[in-house]
Amino acid sequence: MRARVAFMDAFVQIRQMPVVPRLGVRLLCILGLIAVATTFACTPGRDAHTGSSSSGLCPADPAAQKQQLRGMWVASVRNIDWPSKPGLSVAQQQAELIGWLDLARARHLNAVMLQVRPDGDAFWPSPYEPWSQWLTGTQGRNPGYDPLAFAVREAHKRNLELHAWFNPYRAGVHADPRKLTPTHPARVHPDWTFPYGGALYYNPGVPEVRQFVETAILDAVRRYDIDGVHFDDYFYPYPVPGKKLPDQKTFERYGHGFTSIDAWRRHNVDLLVSELHQRIHAIKPWVRFGVSPFGIWRNKRSDPHGSDTHGLESYSAIYADSRGWVKHGYVDYVAPQLYWNMGFPAADYAKLVPWWADVVRGTDVQLYIGQGDYKLGAAGAWRHPDELSRHLTYNERFPEVRGDVHFSATTVRADPVGGVSRMVDEHYAHPALVPPMPRLGGRTPAAPVAVSVKRGDGGVRVTWKSRGRPATSYAVYRFTGDRAPACGFADATHLAATRRGARSGTQTYLDASAKRGTTYTYYVTALDRVWDESGPSDGATAAS
Repeated sequence: MRARVAFMDAFVQIRQMPVVPRLGVRLLCILGLIAVATTFACTPGRDAHTGSSSSGLCPADPAAQKQQLRGMWVASVRNIDWPSKPGLSVAQQQAELIGWLDLARARHLNAVMLQVRPDGDAFWPSPYEPWSQWLTGTQGRNPGYDPLAFAVREAHKRNLELHAWFNPYRAGVHADPRKLTPTHPARVHPDWTFPYGGALYYNPGVPEVRQFVETAILDAVRRYDIDGVHFDDYFYPYPVPGKKLPDQKTFERYGHGFTSIDAWRRHNVDLLVSELHQRIHAIKPWVRFGVSPFGIWRNKRSDPHGSDTHGLESYSAIYADSRGWVKHGYVDYVAPQLYWNMGFPAADYAKLVPWWADVVRGTDVQLYIGQGDYKLGAAGAWRHPDELSRHLTYNERFPEVRGDVHFSATTVRADPVGGVSRMVDEHYAHPALVPPMPRLGGRTPAAPVAVSVKRGDGGVRVTWKSRGRPATSYAVYRFTGDRAPACGFADATHLAATRRGARSGTQTYLDASAKRGTTYTYYVTALDRVWDESGPSDGATAAS
């Protein structure tokens, strides 16, 4: 009975597939006979996003997840990551950025969150804001090239997603507007700003500020082929003991209908997040909008919906209702910064992950976990090289967790106590595909055709052609022997590489790791802009 049910489940899913992949799966079903359901369940396709079947016929190796966002933050403010210092030449800046992208590729990451608007300035020729001081050392000075255009181009060469990271409200890392370039909007419109805690901020309660921030960000969305718009945890400034936010007069002017200034402040941030989400998708529906909020929304003692924690609450401290954004669908993904170790008394990683998993459960918002790699080598649990790897192992218990983002690039490269290398060895040993996001639409491409292989001194060269217009990217699978086993596509164990699609119809990949004397068979799948994956091509065998 169970076998019959499994067969019927597979047949129903086959009926839902596009014609070309459907025919390929039917052929596999005929050849596989009793293994028909298993073979289909582990074949890539729009109805098998997880890489294993909904009925569990092809269990995947949890340490080799095939669809998993693996991101890395590259911070520009104060030259944390890139550029390493202001005033470098164009060639030096570009070489440094290429180094970060190559690092991401070598670590089997698939996304980079690059900070391009750190404090009311820009890493592109914005008509609204000045060039960033972190590029040249002087705010407003042209660096001699377009860093955002260069970053997008180089990231896509490596088939990395490029999420442009914006800080919405910070106007300066100092509180003196006279230090800003004369044309800086915060200097031209002093009524838009307030100083607080040694920094200068755009006032979120001023409607013109919200419209301006959205307009400045959407300029980059329109002009560049970015894959995502990304916010971190900075909204209203973090509280400074003994100092109140200087926005009482703004509340008196704009807060009609609100009984408390706190609720009004949250409403201001909600408007920015929800409006920006709508406006991004009106321009480019495939661009993901995500936020990486502070890891604690509210503590359980403050709200029964809160987490079992005892720390600062983003809901009331910086007026960021991150749980509400998920429940209302204002974001496409959320990446809470869970920068605490397993067992940390005030904010236990092992309590926060299930809490966030519950927040996204039943929604179409994806959950990635923000990892505090920078703490590796510090006191306590972070002295142990396995702490970060333990986090990812724990995540495997929760299917809602679709990936991780690591802070930041400098630590990923420095690898304190070997903690990053251990995490990569145990969890990122194979490449991975960015999880598809049905809410963004997309259309599953046709499977590639005319796959051929040729051995040479450098390895095995695989070539193929797209059916119709070239796909955005391709995934190459390699199996030892002359065929793919049942369930061979269930996870990333046999995923050799991903490649950005070339404009021409012929695509190529060199498998430099292929060993002489070993027979391999290669299959290729096609992926669209939002990572919907086709069925596999016919296999091509490179004899020993």
